[in-house]
Amino acid sequence: MDISFDLELGLRLLISFAIGTAIGLEREYRSKAAGLRTMIMICVGSTVFTEISIALGGNTADRIASNIVTGVGFLGAGVIFKDGLNVSGLTTATTIWISAALGMAVGAGEYFIAIVTTGVVVVVLSLFNRVQEFIERLHHARVYRICFGKSIELSDTISDWLTNQKLRYKKKKLIKERDQLVLVYEIYGSEKKLDDFTAFLQKDDRVISYEF
Repeated sequence: MDISFDLELGLRLLISFAIGTAIGLEREYRSKAAGLRTMIMICVGSTVFTEISIALGGNTADRIASNIVTGVGFLGAGVIFKDGLNVSGLTTATTIWISAALGMAVGAGEYFIAIVTTGVVVVVLSLFNRVQEFIERLHHARVYRICFGKSIELSDTISDWLTNQKLRYKKKKLIKERDQLVLVYEIYGSEKKLDDFTAFLQKDDRVISYEF
């Protein structure tokens, strides 16, 4: 196998480096796990692997390309974390995935697709973050753990209040701890309505303590 380092190969590596830098700077600015260096390495590495697969020719090209996708999948899985109802790292994982795809596109000589898609990715990562924050303010999920005495009627009172406020909820479980009962609710709604529910709990004398 002989890959001559010509001008086009050098151009592809430079474009791949620039694309990785553009995406990596946005990730670095937001202090994400996969930042500038990671995105550059993924993008340039995918370009190099694609160049090698093209140079090898035959039936090897598609096999190397599929292995790039598999390897990137393992990288992406490593940055996804779950904490209760919250899942973090999905955006970083998909950014790793799209960076590899862009590197492959550059390696295949599809410059227009790579550059236009890079623009779309940067816009989505930088501007749509505000849109997501706005949506999250309208829809939250909280798990409440409510301790009270032996007055089981409190469960019906809470359920009625949530229904009247048109909040979606799941009564997860009812636990007996010593002389107390513990109700666990999973509640979905806007931040304001969830705060109203917290205030409702504070006003009820039957509630000994709560946490979420």
